[in-house]
Amino acid sequence: MMEAAGVWQARRVLELGPGTGALTAAIADAMPHDADCLGIELNETFVGQLRPRFPAMRFECACAQEFDFSTVLPPGEKFDAVISGLPWTAFPEELQKAILDNVLPHVATGGCFATFAYWGFHKLPSGRRFRSLLHELTHGVETSRVVWNNLPPAFVYTARKA
Repeated sequence: MMEAAGVWQARRVLELGPGTGALTAAIADAMPHDADCLGIELNETFVGQLRPRFPAMRFECACAQEFDFSTVLPPGEKFDAVISGLPWTAFPEELQKAILDNVLPHVATGGCFATFAYWGFHKLPSGRRFRSLLHELTHGVETSRVVWNNLPPAFVYTARKA
């Protein structure tokens, strides 16, 4: 996900749903030392655990569909990479759309939105709807190969901002 999203060259990174920090650790390893990273997490306990573990990153306890990004982004600045660990197929259509409608306007032109999906779940109605929504709102969606050694098997969606 980090390579597909270009985290290694990003100046500003947004992580949606860092949870306990599995992807956060990969972001910290991949991003440039002078980059800024913001994590938006709904669970206050997780935010409290992430802050001391990743002191160079900023974490906010908030809903991604309601967060006011103007409070953290300097005027005219946007995110170069968005990494999402959110369970998109578990979300109703309204929530999928609300999150993407709030996040995607803050992605820089040429920036990337990357998320993973579990193989098989992408064929469920909510999984098909999410992919369709990504196609509708971005400049196209690429799908990585399936990582069969992951349990459950997963792949990465990468969408570019036109």
